[in-house]
Amino acid sequence: MSETTDNALAAARTIPPTDLRRLPRARLEAMQGAGAEALECMRVLVNTGGNLVGELLRGVDTFYEWNHYPDGDVYDPASHGQYYYHAHPQELRSGEHGHFHTFMRGPGMPMDARPAPLPDLAVPESPKGALSHLVAVSMDARGVPIRLFTTNRWVTGEVWYAAADVQAMLDRFEIDHAQPSWPVNRWIGAMLVLFRPQIRALIEARDEAVAAWAADRPDLNVFEDRGLEITSWADISMDEQMAAVAAALNSAPG
Repeated sequence: MSETTDNALAAARTIPPTDLRRLPRARLEAMQGAGAEALECMRVLVNTGGNLVGELLRGVDTFYEWNHYPDGDVYDPASHGQYYYHAHPQELRSGEHGHFHTFMRGPGMPMDARPAPLPDLAVPESPKGALSHLVAVSMDARGVPIRLFTTNRWVTGEVWYAAADVQAMLDRFEIDHAQPSWPVNRWIGAMLVLFRPQIRALIEARDEAVAAWAADRPDLNVFEDRGLEITSWADISMDEQMAAVAAALNSAPG
C-alpha cells in the first residue's frame, strides 16, 4: 500500500487469519456454494467482455467520486437489503477503483436489534430510516474484489448498532431482483456468505477500533470524528478463500 493508504488505515484494526477448519460443515458448504455462485456471476460478465463494476456503471458517461451508483442505490423491498457503489479520492486507497457499501434497513433487521444507546442517538421516524452498514467491498480496476472494510458512523450516516446486532443482520441480506443487474445483485449477496467469518471478525474489530479511539479522545464524539474513517479492514482473494474452504471441507468430519 502507498503512504497515503497507510495513513488512511492507521487507526483501523486488521484481523488475524481465519481458521476455517473450526467452522461446522454446514457453514463451509454454504460458503462453497456462495463462492461458486459469485464466480459464476463474474464468469458470465467476462464472456461478453465485461466485469462487475462495468456492468453497474453501464451507460454512465462520467464516473464521479462520491456519487452513488446506481442513482438512488439498489434496494430490495422484501429483504430490506441495500447497496451502492462509489469511490473516494483515489489517493486514499492504493489499487482501488471504488467499493460497494452494503446495508440493512430497519424492517429487515432481527426483532431484537436495537440502536446503540449513544448520547446523540436520533431515532428515525420511519423504521426504514434505521440504516445499518454491514461491510464494504473494495474493487480493483479489473472489477475484482481485493478488500473488505468497515467504517465509522459519519461515513455512511447510519444508525449505530453494536457488533452482535450487525452480525445478526448478515444472514438477512439479499437482493432478489434483476435491477439494475442480476449478476451484480447475486454476486454481492454471495460475497457476504463466502467471506462470512472474516466479515463477522471485521465487525467486532470495528467496535474495538471505535472504543480505542474514544478512549484516547474523551472530549470528542468518536462517531462524528473525521479523523476516524475506516475502522477495520482485510485484504481478500476469492481464489484463496475458495481453496481454504475446500481444504476445510476435506478435513471436516461427516
